[in-house]
Amino acid sequence: MILRCIWMLMVLFLLSGCSPSSVEVPAENHSEQDIVEDGPTNLIAVPPTIRRNLGITFAKVEVRQVEDTIRIPGAFELQPLARREYHMVLPGRVELLVDQYQPVEPGDLLYRFESPSWPELLHEIILGDQGIDLAHSEILVWEAKVDEAKKKLERVRGRVRALAQADFKRADLEAVLAEVEASLPRLSAELGLAKTRLRNAERTRVHAVHRAATSVDLAEEELDKDILVDGEKVPMYMTIDWIEVKAVESGVVEVLSVTDGSFVEPPTTILSTVNSQLVRFRAMALQADMADLSRATGSRIVPPQSPGIMINDAVEATLTLGLEAHPQERTMPLLAIPERLTSWIRPGVSAFLEVVVASNKAPALAVPRSSVVKDGLTHVFFRRDPSDPNRVIRVEADMGVSDGRWVTIESGLVRGDEVVLNGVYELKLATQNSGTSLKGGHFHADGSYHGDE
Repeated sequence: MILRCIWMLMVLFLLSGCSPSSVEVPAENHSEQDIVEDGPTNLIAVPPTIRRNLGITFAKVEVRQVEDTIRIPGAFELQPLARREYHMVLPGRVELLVDQYQPVEPGDLLYRFESPSWPELLHEIILGDQGIDLAHSEILVWEAKVDEAKKKLERVRGRVRALAQADFKRADLEAVLAEVEASLPRLSAELGLAKTRLRNAERTRVHAVHRAATSVDLAEEELDKDILVDGEKVPMYMTIDWIEVKAVESGVVEVLSVTDGSFVEPPTTILSTVNSQLVRFRAMALQADMADLSRATGSRIVPPQSPGIMINDAVEATLTLGLEAHPQERTMPLLAIPERLTSWIRPGVSAFLEVVVASNKAPALAVPRSSVVKDGLTHVFFRRDPSDPNRVIRVEADMGVSDGRWVTIESGLVRGDEVVLNGVYELKLATQNSGTSLKGGHFHADGSYHGDE
């Protein structure tokens, strides 16, 4: 279909003509000043309809250090911290609540499970509560016994003192006094033992609550707080039958590792999520370029030449050299983290890493190499008319150095210009010089091109 369109354009260009005459343009290059003062005669009208029919797109002229740029192929990958796995902490039957590739946000339910081990954890908390209550009761009992012994001791001592003043001695009272005094250390020890039981019971309960809170991924204070159920206050942990697992961070569900409804043991992986925002670019540079890479002044990631992706859509990146080179392949890994994300940045997408090295050469105006085509013995490109975006100017390319993707242009362009990228071949065929002086012209709505006469 494209070839048919091209042949129609060529035939219409050769056989038909329109109105006013055009002025011939010498073969030599024109500077920006010549174009402005004399007025270009190699103008081509490309209104929106024609641009759409021929698929014409434009690329901006860039200021680049073409000769001092190292381009290295590579691909995007996830950063190590981009993936998060969710494991079982207790044995149980799993019910999945999300599907693969489903986006999730922090707090979203991922899955829930019913575990026979959960009642055992609750039993440990209950035992801790019982131990605390029992220890409190024992402390009260032994405190009462100590207090009673102290009071009895005071009474006996009072009677002994009174009898001593009357010069009357009672051996039985002195024996009781000695017995009561001897019982006080034992009673105090029993009281201390009861307090130790209380501290142990409290530690047992804290540990049990911590294990339970870890299993349900809740704060210990939240798990242990009282809530109203049917008008009665009960601890929250007593209301949990199914343990729910929620997303910790934003991401997309990558893999579901178990079947819905299966019974699994810990620490089985249930699912994993990835944060597609955390990506990096990995490229393999030649070890011969290490000296130049050590003088890097900047780096950017550029997309491959693909339909729908602008060639100027480069992303600045932070460059890091890998730790270990490959002695057999004579390469060294480079890692670059993009400073912003675009639609074409995805894990697994191939692209190029451009590293600009320090140089004493000034940057120059450059255009995409694919925007320059050969016409006979010359190379031409089509510059968008700065005064009319619906026209382009055919310009003979005064080419400088090229790295295969970009080529410097020594004259005929200024900063801010645009050149035809897609559709340049069709324009070249429609306006082919073929050894004659080029004349201006325009396209018709049907896609045919007419030279001005």
